[in-house]
Amino acid sequence: MKVTINDVAKLSGVSIKTVSRVTNNEVSVRQATRDKVMAAIQELNYQPNLAARSLAGTKSYTIAYIYDNPNAYYIIDMQNGILSECRKQSFELLIHPCNSKSADIIEEIVSMIKQSRIAGVVLTPPFSEMPSVAERLTEIGVKFVRILSGRNVPDTDSPCIMVNDFDAAFEISQHLIDLGHTDIGFISGGKEHKSTLERIEGYKAALTKNSIDCREDLIIDGEYSFESGVKGAEQLLAKPNRPTAIFSCNDEIAAGALFASRLQNITIPEQLSIVGFENSPFSRQTWPKITTADQPNQTIAKHATALLINDIREQKPDEICEQITPSLLVRDSSGAVTN
Repeated sequence: MKVTINDVAKLSGVSIKTVSRVTNNEVSVRQATRDKVMAAIQELNYQPNLAARSLAGTKSYTIAYIYDNPNAYYIIDMQNGILSECRKQSFELLIHPCNSKSADIIEEIVSMIKQSRIAGVVLTPPFSEMPSVAERLTEIGVKFVRILSGRNVPDTDSPCIMVNDFDAAFEISQHLIDLGHTDIGFISGGKEHKSTLERIEGYKAALTKNSIDCREDLIIDGEYSFESGVKGAEQLLAKPNRPTAIFSCNDEIAAGALFASRLQNITIPEQLSIVGFENSPFSRQTWPKITTADQPNQTIAKHATALLINDIREQKPDEICEQITPSLLVRDSSGAVTN
């Protein structure tokens, strides 16, 4: 027989309404009562019927993750992080891939929200960087959390997670400089992404701090893809005064740069150091493994989801924005300059 909310109420000696308040994490329940109900839930292995719970009342217990990102590893990490927090907080997750460049993208998002009775939305780039999306969600009264690249909170209109790409890029660049590199190439991701601009600025700031001239000819425009890493490395390695190190804007680009270098029989890191960013599986599946910035995407997603659900429940913390800085992870693809 399937365990019901009635069984939990009977075992814990409280009303069905009290059990519902506990499963909804409402703050009006005394801790002793909450502990008693949670013990009954655990003993009976009770699983709340979230769909029925939403239909029975006016509240929705579903949040949505909308995305448009070519990096499958990033998407999977985000989904896993969001789903983990949803399960912890007894919420459902709807995953909605879409085209951010579509002319009617705003109305597509609104239609999805209304049809699926969405309580809140997790926004990652590029949607988190589109003011029109935030404005429309505010208009229809739907809560949202943004995951953004940057050092400064843009506003306090909604909860957000700020990823400090600038400081992380500075640290990676400083690592290469400490190894003796002064001619450091840079292969960027798409310039429409704020993360790209922050990483370029961090790279340039490290050069400036160490009194190293920034060679603009060593900065190659690219996209967040393996192919872009291949093409970018080919351009850099064709220069008469080629770099001794390459900073790739993410690990997929770095893997492409590594591939292009190996085709030219360039040994890594003896003849060329290559670093990436994000600590995706690309950085661990190559040989040698790639030095990178460890960006904890699952943790970022979990924290963002917790902020969103708190906002939905109107349980706002003292700070509605958090900052996370990826940390340097040194592996075998970076080494000292050899004469």
